[in-house]
Amino acid sequence: MKSYFCNLREIKFKPTKYLIILLEILVLIFSLYNLSFTNKIFPNVYVAGIDLGGKTINEGTNTLSAKIKIPDKITLIAENQSFDITKDSINLSADFEKSAKAALDVHRTGNLLLDFYNRFSTLFSKTTLGLRIYKDDDKLEKNIFIIAGQVGTDPVYPTIKLVSNEVIVNKGKPGININTNLLKATVGQAFSYANGSSIQIPLEGNYPALNDHEADLYKKRAEKLLNKNITLKYDLNSYFYSNEKLFELLNPRGEYNDNKLSSIVGLISNDINRSPQNSTFAFKEGRVEEFTPAKDGVKVKEEALKNMLIGNLRTLESSDEKTITLEIPVELTSPKIKTEDVNNLGIEKLLGRGVSYFRGSIAGRIYNIGLASSKFKGVLIPPSETISFNKTVGDVSDLTGYKQAYIIKDGKTVLGDGGGVCQVSTTLFRAALDAGLPIVERKAHSYRVSYYEQGSPVGIDATVYDPTADLKFTNNTPFHLLIQPQFDAKKYMLVFEIYGTNDGRKSEVSKPAVSGLTPPPDDLYVDDPTLPAGKIKQIDWKAWGSKVSFNYKVTRKGEVIFSKTFISNYRPWQAVYLRGTGPSQ
Repeated sequence: MKSYFCNLREIKFKPTKYLIILLEILVLIFSLYNLSFTNKIFPNVYVAGIDLGGKTINEGTNTLSAKIKIPDKITLIAENQSFDITKDSINLSADFEKSAKAALDVHRTGNLLLDFYNRFSTLFSKTTLGLRIYKDDDKLEKNIFIIAGQVGTDPVYPTIKLVSNEVIVNKGKPGININTNLLKATVGQAFSYANGSSIQIPLEGNYPALNDHEADLYKKRAEKLLNKNITLKYDLNSYFYSNEKLFELLNPRGEYNDNKLSSIVGLISNDINRSPQNSTFAFKEGRVEEFTPAKDGVKVKEEALKNMLIGNLRTLESSDEKTITLEIPVELTSPKIKTEDVNNLGIEKLLGRGVSYFRGSIAGRIYNIGLASSKFKGVLIPPSETISFNKTVGDVSDLTGYKQAYIIKDGKTVLGDGGGVCQVSTTLFRAALDAGLPIVERKAHSYRVSYYEQGSPVGIDATVYDPTADLKFTNNTPFHLLIQPQFDAKKYMLVFEIYGTNDGRKSEVSKPAVSGLTPPPDDLYVDDPTLPAGKIKQIDWKAWGSKVSFNYKVTRKGEVIFSKTFISNYRPWQAVYLRGTGPSQ
């Protein structure tokens, strides 16, 4: 019985013994296999189609050098066009030694299990490598981009134009792009594998064009925005969008153009955003030499503005509303030093602001506006004192630096010293009205001047001409007033600001009433022998005559402090042209 059980144990453990023996044999074989390939490339490892199995690095280098010839060029084909990229044009060369070294490194990762598996597998399957090559990638990219410029075609994106108040849709056209990254990789691979075969250039279609149905929907959406507008405002900044500018905000395939909206919001933010500004104040000899009013930091709420635009575009598309004016949403940050902290003259708050524009002015007129407005920088008006525009500006002539520009004189528009000074008096007049100050003297222009109706109703102007016409107003507040001009030649804008102490007054200016419209006389042509024959030069511009009036009222706590009606009688004005009769040049 005992002998029987012993035999059973021997039988039970025999399979394990055989397995161990088998494993030992396999390990021995694998060790001998590895040993035989010490410093040699494993079987079935190819470089650029050349079998380097069993070779050392030196042998592999020599084999590659002897058997491989890098093609002089690779030809790229697209439809009926072909282009060559030569190895010289991209400074291409092959490193056979590094290529052989890369082959030797195959299945030598240091991971025993992975290497064991791969070294066994390589007996039955190929491992293919490319040559280690060097090339100037910048030159290759330049070659590819030149080819792309000749093969590719730019798409035409859908657009909408307004022609004679009719919406016209351009459906756009498809374009062709080259997949430049794929092409660069393919060219590199071809040289790496010493493959001189032609390469088909990988093309990609770009299909922004609309079909008929999409174009019809696009047009209908634009027609709903026709002759409608959106105005965005913050402080002195104003942005107006109508017709084609609104059409640009539409996405041709529905909803709205996110990129265009983001661009608009970004431009507005660049204009408006500013850091908090602390106040500074330097007073000397009755004049403020340096003054910086405290200003809150401003940052446009871009996402809110974008959503606001989208919401109001939807409103214009879905309703009969024609005009929408929006206040740009901003986030304010208070300055550390406020205006009331830096002086004892009562210069605390902005009381009034006047704005005018002078687009279309000649260079001399723009220069004069800047010079005349600078005379008011830092001017203080004590309580109860009346300021005279003419006295503050002083002599206006070429002797004081003014240039010639058009002025109204003796019923004509002529070139004279200081043309443009009335732009300054008009802007200061508007600031005084906004501040609620008593206007002692003001005279309207002889005729309607287009500059003063840029962004302003007709009739709110003031002419000056020493000594016959002046602008005067009085400081009837208990504290000093400070006048600060802002002249911006690039934006064709002049601003006057009046600072002081807010005593609770409120200013109201009614909408001007226009009556007695009179058409201008027929154009007048005057022969001028100083001009060559056939040359026409305009020296005066037509304007309709009219009577314009507006009411000015200042109140405090509901009680009227004073009120006044301003009346302007504008004469009809004739356009005058000089007609050359002199010898031709």
